[in-house]
Amino acid sequence: MAARHPGEVWQDRGVAFDELDQRIVGALVENARATYSDIGGRVGLSAPAVKRRVDRLRATGAITGFSATVNPAALGWTTEAYVELFCRGRTSPADIGAAVSRYPEVTGAATITGEADALLHIRAADVRHFERVVERISAEPFVVRTRSVIVLSRLVSRAGFPPPGPDGSGAPGVPGDSGLER
Repeated sequence: MAARHPGEVWQDRGVAFDELDQRIVGALVENARATYSDIGGRVGLSAPAVKRRVDRLRATGAITGFSATVNPAALGWTTEAYVELFCRGRTSPADIGAAVSRYPEVTGAATITGEADALLHIRAADVRHFERVVERISAEPFVVRTRSVIVLSRLVSRAGFPPPGPDGSGAPGVPGDSGLER
């Protein structure tokens, strides 16, 4: 995304994304269950005006959905790891994605730069469970080898990743950006 100046409008697919949109999205990232009236009170719009903006942001794909954030440990998934995949020949990203999406323990996958072809984010009940998942993934016909790291402690986690403030810095609620206070 190109750098912006205060008051400048970000556009994607022909839809303006202005400071009010940023503040609305920031409020939704903070609490997706907030009412249009609550959000309107925070951003200085009526509830119907907020609803129109949210509907437009959803229709254009700027907002892709709403979800609950679940603590994986509460579900018994206490081990978190990243696994680099090294693949044979010209394995396509689509083939990698199709294969690893069959494993519920794979919570994210991406192609990456560097030596590895892909990086997987894996959640498992324990190290033994993690080892079994890696063994199954390693048995995929296109996998040459894997390299794993287990997460000891998570230092930063931004599930909804709010948009930057109008001056391009920080997230809503950080002094010097959009003016939203937490």
